[in-house]
Amino acid sequence: MSDVTIAVDAAGGDGAPQVVLEGALQALRDDPLLAVVLVGPAEVVGPFVQQHPDRLAASAASETIGMDEHPAQAVRTKKDSSLVVGCGLVRDGHAGGFFSAGSTGACMAAATLHIGRIKGIARPAIATVLPAPHAPVVLADVGANADVRPEYLVQFAQMAGIYAERVLGVEAPRIALLNIGEEATKGSALAQEAYGLMEEKVAGFVGNAEGTDILTGRFDVIVTDGFTGNVTLKTIEGAADALMSRLKDALMATAVRRVAAAVVAPGLKELKRSLSAEEVGGAPLLGLKGSCIIGHGSSSARAVACGIAQAARCVRGRLPQVIAEAVAEAAG
Repeated sequence: MSDVTIAVDAAGGDGAPQVVLEGALQALRDDPLLAVVLVGPAEVVGPFVQQHPDRLAASAASETIGMDEHPAQAVRTKKDSSLVVGCGLVRDGHAGGFFSAGSTGACMAAATLHIGRIKGIARPAIATVLPAPHAPVVLADVGANADVRPEYLVQFAQMAGIYAERVLGVEAPRIALLNIGEEATKGSALAQEAYGLMEEKVAGFVGNAEGTDILTGRFDVIVTDGFTGNVTLKTIEGAADALMSRLKDALMATAVRRVAAAVVAPGLKELKRSLSAEEVGGAPLLGLKGSCIIGHGSSSARAVACGIAQAARCVRGRLPQVIAEAVAEAAG
């Protein structure tokens, strides 16, 4: 008996459909109370479900949206795409959440249009869990809103704080505004105004965070605009990849170092795993009436499984409902 159903875009991602299908099976093996609806071409999802019928269902979609298509236009014109059909399943109550490793822009457009924004939410925001070495750090927004107003940042902070608490299990999350200094008077006019509003309206707000604070564990949630957040995220991911590559080159340079590398290999593998975004699986689009997780286009089967699991945690934690309740309470 399943307690939560997640719709999964079988056509989304560089390795679709095979990687997505394998990831769905992994998610089902990991969670005996989970059910999955695979959304994609009938000739793909139908036979696969017949081979693996336990807690797995199919929903046919005759169209797909490519990474190179204009997101909003594709969502409007391809009404039978896997993204639109999957979001429709959430809207109509046939699934509690949706996962896709397809086009981020198209997924955002489909989810916003067909799942719908929570009343009172000005802009949905993408939140991601950074692969920090010591504790999860939530960064929001990481790409949904390049241009923001101070009041948007307040809502991002409120939503990301609820996500950290309800889904990640962080008690009383410490929330900060990404800035170029700790003082309230630092930064742009936007940052200064947002600081004042967050200090007044965001429970758990503890001040500004600088770039050097992001991965230290000093803060649990860090809030910024989508442009800055996206650059920050990709810089961290690129730096981690470059560091591991340089470390590998250094350890393989001589015979003596290769012997030493064999000794420390287990620790290095654990370090690499802890810095990998694969275990997170994807980023929630906060502010919608249902749960939506956006995965990397290059997601492996493991990343897909983790993304589906994260969608299930959002549903079980009643994330959209709690955000809606918080927004209604703030509105008075």
